[in-house]
Amino acid sequence: MRTWSTRHRQLIPIVIALAAPVLVAIIAETVTHGQIAMINSAGTIADQQRNLLFIVTGLMMLIIIPIFILTFMIVWKYRATNTKANYQPDWDRNNKLEITWWTIPICIIAIIAVLAWISTRHLDPSRHIASSQKPLVVQVVALQWKWLFLYPDQHVASVNYVNFPANRPVEFDITSDAPMNSFWIPRLGGQIYAMSGMTTKLNLMADRPGSYHGSSANISGNGFASMDFIAEATTPSDFNKWVAESRQSTNSLTLSAYTALSRPTVVNKPLTYRSFDADLFNQIIDKYNDPGALAEESN
Repeated sequence: MRTWSTRHRQLIPIVIALAAPVLVAIIAETVTHGQIAMINSAGTIADQQRNLLFIVTGLMMLIIIPIFILTFMIVWKYRATNTKANYQPDWDRNNKLEITWWTIPICIIAIIAVLAWISTRHLDPSRHIASSQKPLVVQVVALQWKWLFLYPDQHVASVNYVNFPANRPVEFDITSDAPMNSFWIPRLGGQIYAMSGMTTKLNLMADRPGSYHGSSANISGNGFASMDFIAEATTPSDFNKWVAESRQSTNSLTLSAYTALSRPTVVNKPLTYRSFDADLFNQIIDKYNDPGALAEESN
């Protein structure tokens, strides 16, 4: 048994040495291809959130890494087979060590607290992004199990697809006409809840053109797994072209068409609408104060 145990202990460093490059390669491949979306950010807000995550993680590592190192050192030094190790039971009353391992964590926690306070205010989802361009307003409605996007200034609408110019702030006004949900474009910023009868705001801006994955971050029933959408940042000319093409759509989002759309179904491909009722978003919110309002309008 002793020979078996000794041989296996000798293999541990070899296994670690072989596994480490493979693990690093997998992580690098994942980050490069955007599978870790929060790290592979593509927006002003997401960049700041990622940097905050790295800074806080690095500060925590100042505590965690020395603890692991000391743990392995102590385990190795005071192993049963090391008969030369000195027993020092008075370490628990060493004032210098007590001050060290209490002061350092307290200082790090204080720094993290200050960073969290400043970042919470600066990265408030409802705070407008500083820019010389006027924000594009997009009204978002979480349905079962799809996302409806309304463009009040362009008078077009889409389902499971949202288009906006890169390097221009986008103000998402979000509500729900279904169970509470969560709107999330990981590469552009954090998630925000969509709740019935009220509006939440999320301000984002893509720093380059691209197609980004959006999803529901809150389980909402059988079709939750299919509740994804495409968020495409384009050039201003391509955005205007998409708006023009949407206005040529044969679909019109009347109140009766919206009532049909709002039923619990999965939409397998994006839809566009050439027009919609100008007050639709407000009516969706108001109907939770007056449940018969939207029904009366659709009849």
